[in-house]
Amino acid sequence: MRRILSLWLERWPTDLIHRRRRVERPLVTVATVGGRRLVLAVDRAASLEGLAPGMTLADVQARLPDVAAVEADPAGDAAALARLVDWCLGFSPWTAADGADGVWLDVTGLVPLFASEAALAEELVRRLAAQGFAARAAVADTPGAAWAVARFAAAADRAIIVPPGGVRAALARLPMAALRLTPEVVRDLWRVGLRRIDTLYKLPRAPLAPRFGMSVARRLDQALGLIEEPISPHRPVVPLLERLGVAEPVMSAEALRRGMAELTERLCRRLAAEGVGVRRLEFAACRVDSRVQRVAIGTSRPSRDPAHLLRLLAPKIEEIDPGLGIEMMVLRALEVAAQEAEPLALGAVSDGTATLVDRLANRLGAANVLHVAPADSHVPERTGWRSALRGPAMPCGDAGGAGRPIRLLARPDPVEAVAPIPDDPPVLFRWRRGVHQVRHAEGPERIAAEWWRPKGEGGDDETRDYYRVEDEAGRRFWLYRAGADQPARWFLHGFFA
Repeated sequence: MRRILSLWLERWPTDLIHRRRRVERPLVTVATVGGRRLVLAVDRAASLEGLAPGMTLADVQARLPDVAAVEADPAGDAAALARLVDWCLGFSPWTAADGADGVWLDVTGLVPLFASEAALAEELVRRLAAQGFAARAAVADTPGAAWAVARFAAAADRAIIVPPGGVRAALARLPMAALRLTPEVVRDLWRVGLRRIDTLYKLPRAPLAPRFGMSVARRLDQALGLIEEPISPHRPVVPLLERLGVAEPVMSAEALRRGMAELTERLCRRLAAEGVGVRRLEFAACRVDSRVQRVAIGTSRPSRDPAHLLRLLAPKIEEIDPGLGIEMMVLRALEVAAQEAEPLALGAVSDGTATLVDRLANRLGAANVLHVAPADSHVPERTGWRSALRGPAMPCGDAGGAGRPIRLLARPDPVEAVAPIPDDPPVLFRWRRGVHQVRHAEGPERIAAEWWRPKGEGGDDETRDYYRVEDEAGRRFWLYRAGADQPARWFLHGFFA
């Protein structure tokens, strides 16, 4: 059975401000809405003074002259919430933001890791409280039920567990607002005497829609689990992961390396059991201040060798800022493949060089480690395919061979050339403001057009006559004359040693 934890951050905007700076007075956040200055959030001290969201700033200041009013920052609050959602991955591999002040966690099957659902929820709330965040958590069979109980249940507990199958009873006495209805719909229901959720249980659904809209029946069915409520996770769910909690926050590189080593051993055992190897691996260090430091590596071929993977991960430790300490480490396989499912293509790395290639790619970047494979073309700039370890293949030149240069330009470069007659080699050419007097020339070598390629799709409908020329300074070039048009068009394509 699916089990969802809803985490409610009761005073998220003001708690964030209190973390950044110490405010001794009651605190509210304000913004201009419809030409009026309205209160959007209040801290605990302001709430005890009777202040509430929705009040005008003028009314607040009249009631409490020394109130601290800070401009609301929804974008900053949302960015901070995204970081918190990332931090919650240390408790569940499936997390998602819930509006502006909440987080969903799918805790299905996590009881063996935390002793019980109550222990998991209490630990989550305790850690947030230690960071200065007021939070309340509820676990239920559906997202809607967990959301409702976390925000509206009368229990004083900060972690509430609705037993499996107990959603209907848990929702019965809650107000209509617990169904995530708009204030207008809640007000309309109140006017006809429908004030608690259990009053909807026995009502026929058909009359509800014309009067109150489809939202009432839909939200009730979602909360009761009669219809599915899809929620997109913050990150794609990756089942192959291992996590390691520590008794005391760690800060040293050696402690991080030991944690990496243990997690890598455990993950590789799981990979071996499933007959797969990892292609991309991510190590996440969850700090006590709710920030998450991430590093990732890639491999040229699927691997489940813990020693090899640890050699790639260990240098990344210097990129991790432990801050005030790291309380949890998570290692996840972002991409896996069957260990023997990828046969070596021509030009791919072999077992003997895979280790070297992986180390270079993770140090220099996968895009900077290339391999070249031959292509079925006789046009010099398309005789090969060049691709990074991770990325699309691109056509490239490989003109090497008898009478061919060892280095080609990526694209033939136009030059101005002078030839006695159209079919003769040039006696003079100008390239990039430099004039070259030709002392010796050989050719032509004719390369015909690839007539079978559609024009505009890599096609080339021009025949080329190539010449090997040497200037008076002894520099050697590969030039060609394109087509039979007059005047002739000349290009520089490569250089000889």
